[in-house]
Amino acid sequence: MKAIVMNEYGHKDVLKEQKFERPTPEEGQVIVKVNATSINPIDWKLREGYLKDMVPFEFPIILGWDVAGVVDEVGEGVNDYQVGDQVFARPELTNRGTYAEYTAVDAHLLAKIPENVSFEEAAATPLTALTAWQCLFEHGSVKEGDKVLVHAGSGGVGSFAIQLAKNAGAYVATTCSTKNVELVKELGADEVIDYTKQNFEEELTDYDFVLDTLGGDIQEKSYKILKSGGELASVAAPPEEEKANEHGVKAFFVWLEPKGEQLKQIANQMKEGNLKVIIGHRFPLTEQGIQDAHELSETHHAKGKIVINVE
Repeated sequence: MKAIVMNEYGHKDVLKEQKFERPTPEEGQVIVKVNATSINPIDWKLREGYLKDMVPFEFPIILGWDVAGVVDEVGEGVNDYQVGDQVFARPELTNRGTYAEYTAVDAHLLAKIPENVSFEEAAATPLTALTAWQCLFEHGSVKEGDKVLVHAGSGGVGSFAIQLAKNAGAYVATTCSTKNVELVKELGADEVIDYTKQNFEEELTDYDFVLDTLGGDIQEKSYKILKSGGELASVAAPPEEEKANEHGVKAFFVWLEPKGEQLKQIANQMKEGNLKVIIGHRFPLTEQGIQDAHELSETHHAKGKIVINVE
């Protein structure tokens, strides 16, 4: 099969197209014929070697941890899926990811793609939507009537977090640049802070929850808008416990754990039309396509998700 592979850490040019052996399913796994995958910041952070201590993979490495496609082969012990099913998942973090024509996925991590959802939309969903879900509802305790701030609402995690929080009945504010104000309003944001013209910490107060996707000064300033007992979830940088205590809030770093049951709940919201997927960019599964997609992701200015189509 064709795959985009890296044999060393480095810049985007370490990503090479090569022939790779098609995987075979272990017990409890299925082989998915990949129709689409997507790019996430963890891909290029791992490529550069920033995560090599946390995720010590052996080379060669196939990156990519979103998949949408068709079940091509079913391993022993799998009863819920059969050949031909259209599925999507955030697979386990291994060195055999989804930048390939076929990938192995543990069956318990899969969900069926709703009929009204395309392969591209499905591929753009698992990692970012699950991250938003776990920040809001598993680590955080967002509920109806809460005031929630989502930073970078036009990005992958942010765009899902706005919608999931709104669907739960929260009042949602978000930050973005001028060009994305209309987009985040369409996603349901009640209040939009244009960070090129406004400082969120001067505009907002008494919030129950902040989702920090940026870290640094943004995380620091976010404490100021939280009410006593509020919560801050960060996917960018582990918060300092001392700072959280100082402000009388709870703060936690969220490292995504793939969970099929949560993905099925997300799929239900997509089926009901309550969760839009924002795809800003598309590239092919080629050496050049993946390199260009990484370059765009590294700017932090991609609108919505970057999808890779596998032909």
